[in-house]
Amino acid sequence: MNHSYIFEYLEENDFRKKERSLRKYNMLAYKKLTFSFYPELRKGNFLGEEVSKDSKNNTTSYELKLPTDKLFTKVHGEIRLHYTVYLDKKVILLTNITPEGILDEGHRAELSTYKGVMISKTDPERDMFKINLLNMLGK
Repeated sequence: MNHSYIFEYLEENDFRKKERSLRKYNMLAYKKLTFSFYPELRKGNFLGEEVSKDSKNNTTSYELKLPTDKLFTKVHGEIRLHYTVYLDKKVILLTNITPEGILDEGHRAELSTYKGVMISKTDPERDMFKINLLNMLGK
């Protein structure tokens, strides 16, 4: 266990809210994140795309795409975990989960679904239009 990394948070409350929203509305992504990706990150197997590298501070930033259904991705965007690794300190700084808008809104209020995809309360017509359009194009 000498080589294990420790998780820290940029804004822990905000990150935890998004994590709970992810658990509630997209269980597949949450399970994969919690039971597969987090243990691998702790072991030092950095997953996802390398976004930037800072040789001065000896840090590397990554974006990890979480699994979700295609319709959700087309309506709201890909679910991604953003994190930075501090190699010297053996610390992984969990910075964000995106798409922020729908995850924040999902935490604040109960979201409804339309044809199996969650829709926002701020602009439900736009989300329903996207879903209907994608369904029509798919047929």
